[in-house]
Amino acid sequence: MRILIAGAGEVGRHLAKLLAREDHNITLMDADSERLQDLDMYDFMTSRGNPTSIHDLKECGVGGADLFVAVTPYESINMTACMIANNLGVPKTLARIDNYEYLLPKNKEFFAKLGVDYLIYPEVLASQGIIESLKKNWMRQYMPFRNGEMILLSVKVRANAPILNKKFISGYFGHNRYRVVAIKRGHETILPNGQDEILAGDIVFFMTNEDNLDFVREQAGKEDYKIKDIMILGGTKIAQKIVQTMPNHYNVKIIEPDREACIAISDKLPNTLIINSDGRDVGVLEDEDIASVDAFVAVTPNSEANLLTCMVAKRYGVKKTIAEVENIDYFNLAESMDISTIINKKTIAASYIHQITLNLDVLDVRTLPSIDAEVVELIAKEGSKVTKNIVKNLRLPDNVNIGGIIRKGNGSVVDGNTQIIPNDHVIVFCKGNTTKKLEALFK
Repeated sequence: MRILIAGAGEVGRHLAKLLAREDHNITLMDADSERLQDLDMYDFMTSRGNPTSIHDLKECGVGGADLFVAVTPYESINMTACMIANNLGVPKTLARIDNYEYLLPKNKEFFAKLGVDYLIYPEVLASQGIIESLKKNWMRQYMPFRNGEMILLSVKVRANAPILNKKFISGYFGHNRYRVVAIKRGHETILPNGQDEILAGDIVFFMTNEDNLDFVREQAGKEDYKIKDIMILGGTKIAQKIVQTMPNHYNVKIIEPDREACIAISDKLPNTLIINSDGRDVGVLEDEDIASVDAFVAVTPNSEANLLTCMVAKRYGVKKTIAEVENIDYFNLAESMDISTIINKKTIAASYIHQITLNLDVLDVRTLPSIDAEVVELIAKEGSKVTKNIVKNLRLPDNVNIGGIIRKGNGSVVDGNTQIIPNDHVIVFCKGNTTKKLEALFK
């Protein structure tokens, strides 16, 4: 697929790298040549140009593109660029936006007629992820599929977990209540086989359903606890969306150092306590009684500040800490610091966009950047290879693990004897650059 990406910011650069790994023909354009520097090592083209210039778009080969993605920081530029690209012959376009009204279902057809097929608001997606993490407080990640019929979750198991030091071949895991699809141990990601076992400190990825969440929690040695009082560091768009969309029973305070920003936020969130102070100062956090809160969420534009303040929060006994970390190189550091949940806007946005590029009946794609993996939900077609044999005889590609299926609205985990039938929704865990290898199974 030929893809033209406008905007070489964090989202655009990450997306170009991701899609280039999938052997797509990528061109990344930006009006600022400095944003295109240091990209020669990657397998995609770069081009200096204005995405709202017809001349520059033609110079980038927009007429031959299969997908045009506009992810500059400016909504008006993105929308205009998509409309121009559509009129120049691009069959599918996507724009990054910052107006929540545009995402309402009633407006989808309106924008499609204008030539904008898909809209993405990374800050909204990030805020949704944070709210889910607050609701499922004992998990590091919570990813529901098909309204929660199947769930992928990850937890860091402690020394008290019943599942420790048991080989998978032992039969201990031979039930249908969950499936362990991956284990992260240090810098290594393991797709478990019969001789593997779970050790204390491992981050374990489970596939299960809603009915068995408590069983998974008990098996992982985790404690469920209530979250009511939340402190948010940074009055960013993500913070505002969290407060606007979260349930009313939470008590939230936001700490923001910019006085004018505090005034603007207080107008938007009249029932939320806004504190004009620098939350990087431990004295400020003490004054605001950080030791009494149930959760601490750091979403400033500075990843380092978010990590360090989450460390401080943990030192004061805060059970749930969430940090926005935009530098992927910091993910392993964050996990070693035992921060509960890491949020990254660009990987969330890239997952959504990547879904559009796959030549399969893909319903959902979730990226797990900390372990270089994706979780994909696909439909098994009539006559596809995946329906021709039981799972253990399918000869799955290396680094691929089928975790669960959803059949007629009911989710269940798979084992070696599971038979996938046409129209099943199949949840597949893919480590590394293996998502494209699924085409041979699901076509």
